[in-house]
Amino acid sequence: MIEDVFREEWPRVVASLARRFGDLDLAEEAAGEAFLSAVTGWRDQLPPNPGGWLMTTATRKAIDWLRRESQREAKQAESLLRQAEPEPAHVIEDDQLRLIFTCCHPALAPEARLALTLRLVAGLTVEEIARALFSSEAAVGQRITRAKAKIKAAHIPFTVPERLDERLPDVLAVVYLTFNEGYLAGSGPALRTDLSEAAVRLARLLHAQLPDELEVTGLLALLLLTDARRAARVDETGALVTLDRQARTAWDRALLGEGHALVRACVRANRPGPYQLQAAINAVHTSAPRFSDTDWHALASLYDQLYALEPTPVVALNRAVVTAEIHGAQVALADVEALHLPDYHAYHATRAELLRRLGRTDDARDAYTRAIELARNPAEIHYLTRRSWEMASTKGSP
Repeated sequence: MIEDVFREEWPRVVASLARRFGDLDLAEEAAGEAFLSAVTGWRDQLPPNPGGWLMTTATRKAIDWLRRESQREAKQAESLLRQAEPEPAHVIEDDQLRLIFTCCHPALAPEARLALTLRLVAGLTVEEIARALFSSEAAVGQRITRAKAKIKAAHIPFTVPERLDERLPDVLAVVYLTFNEGYLAGSGPALRTDLSEAAVRLARLLHAQLPDELEVTGLLALLLLTDARRAARVDETGALVTLDRQARTAWDRALLGEGHALVRACVRANRPGPYQLQAAINAVHTSAPRFSDTDWHALASLYDQLYALEPTPVVALNRAVVTAEIHGAQVALADVEALHLPDYHAYHATRAELLRRLGRTDDARDAYTRAIELARNPAEIHYLTRRSWEMASTKGSP
């Protein structure tokens, strides 16, 4: 119960304290102390307003910390001035979004921007961030520490820039990664709706501020079309349900309609970008009444366009899945085995499925085993284990 409150309220408390006091270390420290007080004080039941309780407690702890400092008069005065300063009209009235733009300041290294915002705004652990960025925990921890030090040393203000598009690519990347971690978490619960819902909310805020930025529109469409399938994503046993087996009647039609409308607006503008193309791919998938009705040739064309913009192994892997439906598993397997993704569980899972289709059960079993070893989400592990068992049980069937 307290863990759920933590996931939902941590980013809000940190973002509010960061804006109010202008110190990330102080914001995290005070928020941490407030949550520690909650753990010891909420043993019997939650207060009527957990978020308000945490915000009030964290604010008091931040002020107490300032008072303990040897130069408390100067720090208090600076803090009070910061609180009293009128904010420009263009400033977005959302602390988390403001903090994202602050942490995506061009003075910070690109990898540090992502790590810092995922930690402070999304509330991800260092382990979760390392997994999302395909990095080590030590490297991520160092990036976060250095980024906070840079913000303090350079006196980077906790405001939104006059030109929002200056930091937009990094901001969109953070929102996207936050959603991904919520939609299929790297550890813990199969789905973390707090993260996916927070990402959708931030994407809506961005779209409201930048309605003519097509990549913002594309990102919002992508998140809505993906989130629309959430109810069909995991079955009653806790196993992942792949697209071909999902109950399409369980999809959220309102979110699908909104997402499709945004995709159509992007198509009319005809200036495709990576998020728009990913949204269009999802639109094709969710437009088909049945999996067998999927327009695979349209998907192949979209993936070709996406790969031209982002020639990454992950995009090539997803394109190979479409190739299997058009040209067969043998052609797709050749494409997959040309990629170098040894530590990516989806690579081994895709390879296992293609090998299974080709009747190479021993090789497929080895690939499933490797995918299971690398996977962290319990729903994915359950699904991959089940697929491996299904293959083993049918091997000897007549």
